[in-house]
Amino acid sequence: MKHVFLIHAHKDLLQLNALLARLADPDFALYVHLDRKWRLDPAQVDPRAHQVRPRLDVRWGHFSQVAATLASVRQVLAREAEFDKLFFLSGQDYPVLSNAALKTAMAAFQDRELIDCVPIGVDGWPADYRYRYFYGEGSSLPQRLACALANRALRLVGRTRRLPGGLQPWGGSTWWTLSRPCLAHLLARIDAQPGLARFFRTVLCPDELFFQTLVMASSYAARVVACNFRYVQWPPGPARNPQVLAEADFERILASGAHFCRKLDSGSSAGLRARLDAHAGAA
Repeated sequence: MKHVFLIHAHKDLLQLNALLARLADPDFALYVHLDRKWRLDPAQVDPRAHQVRPRLDVRWGHFSQVAATLASVRQVLAREAEFDKLFFLSGQDYPVLSNAALKTAMAAFQDRELIDCVPIGVDGWPADYRYRYFYGEGSSLPQRLACALANRALRLVGRTRRLPGGLQPWGGSTWWTLSRPCLAHLLARIDAQPGLARFFRTVLCPDELFFQTLVMASSYAARVVACNFRYVQWPPGPARNPQVLAEADFERILASGAHFCRKLDSGSSAGLRARLDAHAGAA
């Protein structure tokens, strides 16, 4: 069964090429989107990967993260007529399993969608503030001022925003593994209802809500396994980013049952990457 790996990268060419080399396989198609801000010669990227173009400027907390993902998925679907799953990865992800073991693991999930998701609200993830008001994170000054004025108006009348069309909010990790039919359904809905993307343009960190909300509002919700099988280690206290993993994390990563781990970099994660490669070779 063929799988596609869509990788969004913004730094660390050595780490990106190590990831691409590990995933090189006749049954895998590799696609890479390089953040436009990254001053990199695209010719330095492993030629086994198709490069998504145009390169978009992706900003933290901004709708550009969703826009870049949608543009990348559209290109994949246009080029790949058949595949089972699309793995959405960052350039700082790395496989825990060998390619053969990953294929075996995915065979058990052939009719499933792997996406970390929880309901947002009082009884779930308390992240409803992200859409109840207008956010301009990463936007221009005029856009941020417009959001501030709109929020002042909402507070004056004692109101907050709701998701369009009666959608129920769900959230979770940016990174997921979804089937081709599920992705095709999502794109068709987005095209038919442009107000969805318009609403999420003023949501804070929409990449952690957009896909979860639409998948759980679809017929594919019954196929969801609410886990993306990624090992992530967060630092104590509030944090925007996970910790960079090192060789000392190796046993915890293996014990987690994850398919991938993140974040790795080419310097401090070199020992961990070597041990993961050795483990995959022995599998």
